[in-house]
Amino acid sequence: MNATAPTDPSDSYYAAHQKVYPREVSGRFANLRVTAAWVLLGLFYGLPWLTWDGRQAVLFDLPARQFHLFGLTLWPQDFIYLAWLLVIAALSLFFFTAIAGRLWCGYACPQTVWTEVFLWLERVTEGDRARRIKLDASPWGREKLLRKGAKQALWIVFALWTGFTFVGFFTPIRELAGEVMAGALGPWETFWTLFYGFATYGNAGFLREQVCKYMCPYARFQSAMFDKDTLIITYDAGRGEPRGGRRRGTDPRVAGLGDCTDCTLCVQACPTGIDIRKGLQYECIACAACIDACDSVMDRMGYARGLVRYDTEHALQGRSGRVLRPRVIVYGSLLGLLVAGLVASLAMRKPVALDALHDRNALYRDLGTGEIENVYLLKIMNKDGKTHRFVVSLTDDQDRGHDGESAHRLDPARPVFEVRGGEVYNAAVRVRRAAWDDDERDGSHPGSSKLRLTVTAEDDPALVASADARFFAPQD
Repeated sequence: MNATAPTDPSDSYYAAHQKVYPREVSGRFANLRVTAAWVLLGLFYGLPWLTWDGRQAVLFDLPARQFHLFGLTLWPQDFIYLAWLLVIAALSLFFFTAIAGRLWCGYACPQTVWTEVFLWLERVTEGDRARRIKLDASPWGREKLLRKGAKQALWIVFALWTGFTFVGFFTPIRELAGEVMAGALGPWETFWTLFYGFATYGNAGFLREQVCKYMCPYARFQSAMFDKDTLIITYDAGRGEPRGGRRRGTDPRVAGLGDCTDCTLCVQACPTGIDIRKGLQYECIACAACIDACDSVMDRMGYARGLVRYDTEHALQGRSGRVLRPRVIVYGSLLGLLVAGLVASLAMRKPVALDALHDRNALYRDLGTGEIENVYLLKIMNKDGKTHRFVVSLTDDQDRGHDGESAHRLDPARPVFEVRGGEVYNAAVRVRRAAWDDDERDGSHPGSSKLRLTVTAEDDPALVASADARFFAPQD
């Protein structure tokens, strides 16, 4: 028996993608989205051009293994801060989702922000929603070719600019701009500029809502963070139903109707193409475009605003909601502790670090001069970004001679090492101690003792770091 393709579309397991043409709306939430987009895009495109102490203010210099954030320079040894930030970002997402749903998706997600820009460029070249639908349905001709070509040209230029800016966070952007102008862009810079530009072009220009609906994992597990006191975008069915058309000024109660005029503007304005009147759906990104669209209709009809609004399920049921709930308290407390801990850790972070490793080739050397010598490898890390001369000193509170002074000494007595900003400097130092006299061999001297080696910047005594080590000698 030969299999045949289903002739009825309802029999198919797959539905062809229908392009969404979001309607442009105005209102308080639209203004908020535009403001958020301007701020976020301004930060993305503007930060690489800022300078701080003669260098790029924000630069992730991977070859040099340095992350510059204004006056702060982080090193691979500071990787804990990156993990710390990721945990804070995750908890922030949980915290704000539990309170007010998908605010991140509607106002701050890069996919949302860049899609808004690409939609704006599409409106500039192709017109409003009705004209775009008509243009796509018309046969190819001179006007369609010019409009589509202009849109693609703007999209490509903007995407390449985005890719160039992204690479500018990792390669000094002024150098990068010079390489572009000279046609001498390196292979890796070229690859990442084109790759990130293409990703922006594809995601924001073509995939758009499909990223939110099918690719983004957040849409799938957001319900685990919702409860009936979470602020979400809702349609007040009790007030809006039964829906139906009517003339302006008609009293819906007399006509036996609800406040919903069934104009479908809320559906037309939705960037993911859903009907909010069918209830909360995972495709909703909480952008509130449907609220602005519905409020404009309510204003024209003379009805009260809020048929579609931010609200909670408990409020729709006439019950009082709770902002402070166990999950909100837990998320908020953990978030506050983590943020406070990160700020305190960065504030107390020392711009110099020291590691002291004992020479592995020999525990000790008997110099034949009545002294025992140990050799240590010091790793001095200057995180300050400026060159400093560091003086090495030695302290020993356990092992002292007859005169009460330390039995150990550095050779030379005052080693000094110049360490450039951002450099891990390896330096060898020698520590010596007099061998025990026969009168002192009473069995009270162990084979090892504790030392503390310290490095201090000559020009700034506040730049100091210490490391513990052990001195090995023949045991009594």
